[in-house]
Amino acid sequence: MLKPSRQAYVPFVSVENMMRLVLHIGIEKMMVDLVTEIEADFKRWPLFDKTPRVASHSDIGVIELMPTSDGQTYGFKYVNGHPSNTKQGLQTVTAFGLLADVATGYPLMLSEMTILTALRTAATSAMAAKWLAPRDSKVMAMIGNGAQAEFQALAMKAVCGIEEVRLYDIDPAATAKCVRNLEGRGLNVVPCKTAEEAMQGAQIITTCTADKQYATILTDNMIGSGVHINAVGGDCPGKTELHKDILLRSDVFVEYPEQTRIEGEIQQMPADFPVTELWQVIAGQAEGRRDARQITLFDSVGFAIEDFSALRYVHSRLKDSGRYQDLDMIADPDEPRDLFGMVLRAQQSEVASPTKPASATAV
Repeated sequence: MLKPSRQAYVPFVSVENMMRLVLHIGIEKMMVDLVTEIEADFKRWPLFDKTPRVASHSDIGVIELMPTSDGQTYGFKYVNGHPSNTKQGLQTVTAFGLLADVATGYPLMLSEMTILTALRTAATSAMAAKWLAPRDSKVMAMIGNGAQAEFQALAMKAVCGIEEVRLYDIDPAATAKCVRNLEGRGLNVVPCKTAEEAMQGAQIITTCTADKQYATILTDNMIGSGVHINAVGGDCPGKTELHKDILLRSDVFVEYPEQTRIEGEIQQMPADFPVTELWQVIAGQAEGRRDARQITLFDSVGFAIEDFSALRYVHSRLKDSGRYQDLDMIADPDEPRDLFGMVLRAQQSEVASPTKPASATAV
C-alpha cells in the first residue's frame, strides 16, 4: 500500500507546542504581532463571511462554533464557557480551531486554542484601547483576576504602554495569583480591596468576570469622564457586567453588531441603540476618540475573524519553528474515487503485517 500524500497529513499544534511557540516568540512580542494581524484583517472586514456564532446554551454554560472565511482560507473555533468548572478544578473556557484551504477543502492546521484564545482576546482588547483610550494612558484597572487577567495586563503594557495595573477580584486568592504571575514583568502591580479602589487614577478599565448572569460589576457613579472601558466578561445572552446607565453615557464600539446585540452589554438596550463597528475606526471610516472627556466603551464578545487572524499567525510560524505534529487524519486513496478499495488494501496489509497504530510524531 502506498504511503499517504503530503496533503493527508495535517499539522497539529498541541498545548505543549503552543506553549513552546509562545515562549519562543515571547508573550509580549506575540501580543504585538497578533494586534498587527487582527488590525490587518479588520481593514479588509467586508471580504469576510460573517455570522453570529452558533451557540448551544444550557443552564450551566455554552458551547459555540465560530466560523469565517476570507474566500481563500476558512477557519473555525470550537469554544465553551462553563463558569462553574473551576469548582471541579476545570477550565472555564476550552477551545480548539482549524484552518482549511477553500480551493480544496483540505485542512491546513488543527490547533489548541485555549491558550491562543486568551492571547487573541487580550490582543483585541489592547487593539481597541490603542484606538479608543486616552492618549498616553498609563494606569489600568483589572476587575476580575481569573485566567484572562495576566494576558490583558501584558497586552496593554506591550501595545498601549501601560505602566501600572490595579487588580480587584471578589476572590482574594485570584488577585494573589495574578500578583505572583505578573511579578518582575515591568508593571507596577497594585492589589486592591474594592473595585472603586482599583479604578482610582485608571484611564483604562477592563472588566472580565465569569458568572453566567446579569451582574452589575460597575455602576454609573463609579465611572468618571475621560476613560476607556473594555467590557470583556459579558459574552452570552443573560450575562452582563455594566449598569445600562454607563452605556447611555458612553460611545459604544463593537465587533459585529448582530452578535453583540445578542451577547454583549448592549443586550440591555433597545435594538436601535447606536454603536460603531471597531473595524470602521481602524479602516478610517468612522471616528474613535474625539476629546479628553469622552467615555469610550468596547463591548467585546469575541468574533470569529479575530480567531481566524490568530490561527493564520500561528500557521505562518510553524514551518520555521517546528513546533507541531503531523496527524494522519485525511483519507487519501491512490485513486480518489476508490475509498472502499483503500480500506480493503489496508485490511490485506494488516493481515500480512499486523502492527499497532503509530502515534503522531513531532516534526
